[in-house]
Amino acid sequence: LLSLVFTVNPETGLKAAPMAEWNAYYQNEDEEGDIDTKRDYKITGRDSLVFLVDASKEMFIKGEDGEPSNFDMTMQVVRTVYTSKIISSDRDLVALVFYGTEQSKNPRNSFKHVYVYHDLNEPGAKRVQEVDALRGEKGAKLAAETIGSGETSLGDALWCCANLYSDIKLRLSHKRLMIFTCRDEPHGGDSVKDRQARTKASDLKETGVVIDLMHLMKPGGFNISLFFCDIVSPPEDESEMGLQLQPSDKLEDLQKRVRAKELKKRTLARLNLCLGEGINVAVGIYATAVAARKPGSIKLYRETNEPVRSKTRTFHTQTGSLLLPSEIKKAQYYGGKEIVMERDEVDAIKKFDDPGLFLIGFKPMEKLKLLHHIRPAVFLYPEEDEVKGSSCLFSALLKKCSERNVFALCRFISRRNYPPRFVALLPQNEELGEGKVQITPPGFNVIYLPFADDLRTLDPPQFPSASQTQVDKMKEIVSKLRFKYRSEGFENPVIQQHFRNLEALALDMMAPEEIEDLIMPKVDQIDQRLGPLVQEFKDLVYPAYYNPESKPAAKRKTGGAEKKPKVELTEDELKAHVQNGTLAKLTVPVLKDACKQFGVRTTGTKKQELIDALIARLGS
Repeated sequence: LLSLVFTVNPETGLKAAPMAEWNAYYQNEDEEGDIDTKRDYKITGRDSLVFLVDASKEMFIKGEDGEPSNFDMTMQVVRTVYTSKIISSDRDLVALVFYGTEQSKNPRNSFKHVYVYHDLNEPGAKRVQEVDALRGEKGAKLAAETIGSGETSLGDALWCCANLYSDIKLRLSHKRLMIFTCRDEPHGGDSVKDRQARTKASDLKETGVVIDLMHLMKPGGFNISLFFCDIVSPPEDESEMGLQLQPSDKLEDLQKRVRAKELKKRTLARLNLCLGEGINVAVGIYATAVAARKPGSIKLYRETNEPVRSKTRTFHTQTGSLLLPSEIKKAQYYGGKEIVMERDEVDAIKKFDDPGLFLIGFKPMEKLKLLHHIRPAVFLYPEEDEVKGSSCLFSALLKKCSERNVFALCRFISRRNYPPRFVALLPQNEELGEGKVQITPPGFNVIYLPFADDLRTLDPPQFPSASQTQVDKMKEIVSKLRFKYRSEGFENPVIQQHFRNLEALALDMMAPEEIEDLIMPKVDQIDQRLGPLVQEFKDLVYPAYYNPESKPAAKRKTGGAEKKPKVELTEDELKAHVQNGTLAKLTVPVLKDACKQFGVRTTGTKKQELIDALIARLGS
């Protein structure tokens, strides 16, 4: 396969899907992993986003049939981003700047007709309230009184945004600027102002600022080629939506485009995929979906209401002196002796190899069974910036695996000092929808394969088998209730209500917004679809005198709960288990009782530790 890889000239059509953070499973409490679900702002820096909004009179014109104005839609989008930032990444920096205003307000008041409504800072409840005040008819009046509409100089507005970035002393990992306007010629054909804006936009892009255009609907259409095609940044990668030729005329469309731009795709780890000796492909690991959870509670100091930072110190039990990390040892009982080790020695024992993926071979797709899925998969995508040529080699490997209907079997070490796992790299081809919009990105899904211990033989309870008539009737019911499932179509009502309550508390609302529980079944719609099928199925399954909706009679208690008899093993039986290697079949309570019965000292309560202690005691 490798000889074929180098002769293939694949299309450079790789795209990355929006990725979320990856939950790290099976973490060890005493280890520092390379992949963490919480963002480390000291290392990666903070994201920053500046909303540059056109405040001209054209932005305040209402749409047809009472639809909101472009300014009102923009303020709703800004509010949505503010609240989402507060929930998901409250340490990111956000700013709101108006240009084409009558009033001027900016650092050092250096620019006319530029109004900095919010400088670059963390979002908060006060900012959300101030944006809410600019929404609706009252908001339009307040905006006219506060900022007004005047001359336009986009070059000065971009210069002002550059000063906002330069005044930030924090480390920024990603800088983005979004322009909201419905005017395709903001300067009315003034070549001098156009040239100044293009120059300043070029300067901003050289400093790493990504400029996006969120153009809105205007009479006669929006022509990007007149001016803004030289202002906005090129797509960062081919997954970016790029310049949308059609302007946004609906709030949902505008929110979708802003969400796709402001979400920064982050790799959970960057590793090497070793295809052979000296052949490495740089890849990034992404999580395509992560379960939403309530944020953890934060302890606050009662007097100042500031977060409390906890510190742990270890002291000697006899002298009370403070122990340094170098003075703390680790011990393991083995063969009845206490073996003391340094932390570096423990790390060296745990280390199998450096983090990365090592190709073992290829298997037919039929070898991968549904029962092999034991935990959520992650997504593999090449990192061209790390190793040149990774995208070309990666796409060739993906193409050949898809053509031959095989998956790659690899050894995977995700972090330092982590044990290796066997994974299957399942090829996934790119899928495009209407308008050449990417639905599914190309790459490999990393399927974690189970070990032999993960597969167990179960003894399911025996029940009467259904007749073929009953099975056919149930098939009719299932076919009637089928629908296309989309995970994003069902929100967790508990989490939604939690954040609605927090929002109402922070914004001094009278009551939280009501939420719709999408998990509850739609009984009326189900009854309408099924019709008489439910009653026909009941007639086939239940006896004539049985009512499945009636509550069963409560059982009388004849006495206390019966306790299970305690299982005791003799020393000969335990030795037989040790010799046959069947101690793992015993339960943890039985192993604990055996340790107490024969005076076996253990260092923990885990099953493997109990087994090791018994083997050391009875096997010697």
